[in-house]
Amino acid sequence: MRVVLAEDSLLLREGLVRLLDEAGAEVVAAVGDGPSLVAAGVEHKPDVAVVDVRMPPSFTDEGLRAALELRSKVPGVAVLVLSQYVEEAYADDLLSAGGGVGYLLKDRVSRLDDLSDALERVVAGGTVLDPEVVSALFSKRRRRDPLGELSPREREVLGLMAEGRTNTAIGRELVVSQGAVEKHISSIFTKLDLPPSADDHRRVMAVLAWLRQG
Repeated sequence: MRVVLAEDSLLLREGLVRLLDEAGAEVVAAVGDGPSLVAAGVEHKPDVAVVDVRMPPSFTDEGLRAALELRSKVPGVAVLVLSQYVEEAYADDLLSAGGGVGYLLKDRVSRLDDLSDALERVVAGGTVLDPEVVSALFSKRRRRDPLGELSPREREVLGLMAEGRTNTAIGRELVVSQGAVEKHISSIFTKLDLPPSADDHRRVMAVLAWLRQG
């Protein structure tokens, strides 16, 4: 897959280029600010943009804004956002862009298997959220509207779904059968008034839509 990378730290940028190369990706451009990301993306039309959230000049959300601008100009490009911290508002903004997006903490990106898996899933149109981001989003929503209807196990299943896990992966993580996972998912959608679907991606997007709306 072809990647455009945006990271303002030269040292981190070079390290990410090497990691992406080891993950089997081709970095067609590596830049240090938002406008350069947009320009490089329009020029190269990559499969995915890997972007640091905080970039010059204000080091707030320039990277995220540039990624969303690129997506509007090059429809279909996936976006994998990297951050040093869990920033709920930025995760919400990214999720509003639909599928083909991911939000990972930088320390997780250093693990090659996690990076490769995240890239493949966002390029395929899926959604990848760092477990710490999912936890923060759940906490935020519980403060607004407690999930009193869901059992503890259903909350575990929903959290793994929000990370983009398949039924098989959820069953393996929780050491339960796939049939049990399917029953939990059916119950979750009934309680949250969300229509169930046989399509894993649509199901994950429905969960994320619920997370955003709180």
